[in-house]
Amino acid sequence: MSLATIELHPAADPVASVIVLHGLGADGTDFLPMCDELDLSAIGPVRYLMPRAPVRPVTINGGYRMRAWYDILGNDLVRREDEAGLRESLALVHALIDREVARGMPAHRIVLAGFSQGCAITLLAGLRYPQRLAGLAGLSGYLALAASTAGERHAANADTPVFLAHGSQDGVVPVLRGIAARDALAELGHDVDWHEYPMEHSVCLEEIAALNQWLLRVLA
Repeated sequence: MSLATIELHPAADPVASVIVLHGLGADGTDFLPMCDELDLSAIGPVRYLMPRAPVRPVTINGGYRMRAWYDILGNDLVRREDEAGLRESLALVHALIDREVARGMPAHRIVLAGFSQGCAITLLAGLRYPQRLAGLAGLSGYLALAASTAGERHAANADTPVFLAHGSQDGVVPVLRGIAARDALAELGHDVDWHEYPMEHSVCLEEIAALNQWLLRVLA
């Protein structure tokens, strides 16, 4: 299975690609406005890819079928992780990056980003990808399968820069989960650019501006 993906192509050949993974029950189109807000013209044309997660039943939502990168089994996001679903999406995202590399974009010119569940998959897949990526950006998310990160991350991405942002009033993924991800990655040696905003489980313009500056830096 491959991921259905929305793509925004620049008029000229792209010099970098940004892959954005949406959150639970959302869709790739949700991040079209964010991509429109980003201005990376200083580095040249950029291609944006917004894949759609598979549709699956989500336990915490009464088994209702929706787009989800993995199942949410309960409120305890640590002890009740859907490891099978997480690893399935990891493989799908790796295949998407492989496809981007195959059509001429070097891995070190690809940024993987995501919101909420998409953040969890970004960190999970990005740290384990066997070629060096330009950077990993996680919004309002957490580090999935945290206990296996140190042992499973690939040496190619052992020092990949990471952007993490979170709302201090987030009632869906508490900010402490984001802080825990920040601290765990910093302890592993990653350069983590951390941002916290007085918002709930959402994205704000200040966050997009900070992400924009970080993208310009890691893709320079």
